[in-house]
Amino acid sequence: MAERRRRHRKGKRLFKRMQRTLTGLFFLCLALFCFVIGRVIYIQAANGGKYARQVLSQQQYQNRTIPFKRGDIVDSKGTTLATSIDVYSVVLDCKALNTESRTKGKEGIVDSTARYVHQYFSDISEDDVRNEVKKHPDSQYRVLKKKESYEKMKAFEDFNDSDEGKGKTYGIWFEKEYERQYPYPDLASQVIGFVASGNNGVTGLENQYNSVLNGTDGRSFGYQNEDNSLEKNVIDPVNGYTIQTSIDVLTQQAVNQAILKFNNKMAKAAGNHKRGSKNTAVLVMNPNNGQVYAMATYPTFSLDDPRDLTSLYSKKKIKSMDDDAQLDALNELWQNFPVSHTYEPGSTFKPFTISAGFETGTLSTKSTFMCDGGQSFPGNVYVRCESYHGIQTIREALMHSCNDALMQIGARVGAANFAKYQHTFGFGQKTGIDLPGEPRTNTLVYTEKQLKSQPINLATNSFGQNFNTTMVQLASGFASIINGGTLYKPTVVTKIEDESGNTVQKNDPVVLKKTISKTTSDRMRSYLKSVVTDGTGVKAAVKGYSIGGKTGTAEKQPRRQGKYLVSFIGFAPVENPQLLVYVVVDEPNAADQAHSNYAQEIAHDIFKTILPYYNIEPEAKKKK
Repeated sequence: MAERRRRHRKGKRLFKRMQRTLTGLFFLCLALFCFVIGRVIYIQAANGGKYARQVLSQQQYQNRTIPFKRGDIVDSKGTTLATSIDVYSVVLDCKALNTESRTKGKEGIVDSTARYVHQYFSDISEDDVRNEVKKHPDSQYRVLKKKESYEKMKAFEDFNDSDEGKGKTYGIWFEKEYERQYPYPDLASQVIGFVASGNNGVTGLENQYNSVLNGTDGRSFGYQNEDNSLEKNVIDPVNGYTIQTSIDVLTQQAVNQAILKFNNKMAKAAGNHKRGSKNTAVLVMNPNNGQVYAMATYPTFSLDDPRDLTSLYSKKKIKSMDDDAQLDALNELWQNFPVSHTYEPGSTFKPFTISAGFETGTLSTKSTFMCDGGQSFPGNVYVRCESYHGIQTIREALMHSCNDALMQIGARVGAANFAKYQHTFGFGQKTGIDLPGEPRTNTLVYTEKQLKSQPINLATNSFGQNFNTTMVQLASGFASIINGGTLYKPTVVTKIEDESGNTVQKNDPVVLKKTISKTTSDRMRSYLKSVVTDGTGVKAAVKGYSIGGKTGTAEKQPRRQGKYLVSFIGFAPVENPQLLVYVVVDEPNAADQAHSNYAQEIAHDIFKTILPYYNIEPEAKKKK
């Protein structure tokens, strides 16, 4: 019995010792575990970035931008005016090539890669490759060549994939980007515009619709581990939208040819190397909806080389210019004359004054006026007419472009009505055309008070002098005179499409206001036809076609310097106008500049070319 109790006490003591031992081991393990966790946390906090870089350095990490494709600009029939083409940078991964050479026993892989890269891309020498590998052994991104063609890139990749080429090159890859291209670089340059680096539109539609044409870059990122398994994620780029314009390539070409023909002729006749005029500009539009078919400015530039100033200055002159002077010259060259330049319109404004007279009831079809050569105004100022026309009907006043008769008509209309109708026709206001550079002109026209206080202001304004306008302003207002009295907002872009051809936005014609009645419009078309058949605009006539229009000869400020801006605005056919052509020649290269014939000559050539193209039939054919 006693023996049993001793054994029990002894077992109990042993159990307690084991329990204490296990408890100690448990706390020891717990302490070690806490130490390890603490150490890991410390290492992560203190040296985590260092070890992460070491791990990543043993992997091939990729993080590349996938560029978006900028949208196209096309003409009314879908002909491409501006597009973006694929180009590729040839990139060398020096680290990968060195690793391949060292670890896989391919000592000759560097030379082999250099040899075949030079074979397929002749601009990259073998030494270029070797030097990059030697100088930048740990670099994973060295650009050997930019803007290589798709064809060369594809040929190299096909070689690598072939049995012949497998294993002969390593570490070469291609980075895709886009380059802007203009299939018609000399066509409507100021209208289309161009882009600078980073897909930033500088001028024209490229600038106006920059955010529409641009998309959003995508991204490819991931890594390739030692087992060559690739963990990769791709966010696809969103390409830009395409804009379709109302510009017609063939119409624009006809305009360019007529302008160039005229300016070459004028320069040759003058016997010097200057251009044929300081500026020549043409606007062709549909008077029934405000859509622009063609818009041109001379001198112009090539969209392939927009910073070339040789169309303005000699090479010697350009070399002598500092950076600021060259930039000013480029800004002048890039400006779109029909939109951005203001000038005194001259006699092309006379139809507006006469229309206002009919609308206010201050004129009738039987009204006549006596032209005795001009009028006197306070301050011993005499405003002359070009001739002594004698008694003039309204039709004759337009036909002969009689300033004296128009001053009398302006006086009848009165300052209040004149100012009102100037505003009604859109003068002194932006047209809102979808092109950059349209100036404010509200300070360039007289107020009613100014017209009342100075009678000479109303007199000279009535025949288009002493106030300023732009070509798009005058053309839009003139279109309302011949189309029945509707003033449209001039537009260049007709719709916007996504890359799948779906219409994102459609720009329908926008009616701004009603200007005159249909009765006045019908009457004015008849009068304007007489200008071309029997008046000052006969040089613009095209045999067999019904054309109306008005000439303009504006003496530039300062007066008496022999500097003139001459113009012609015409339309066809008279009975149902489908085309409006407006030509401005600023300071023709001639001793005697004061002749609208210069502008009429250009208009004649344009009408002759485009009337058949737009299926406008000659009058004789219509009668059959």
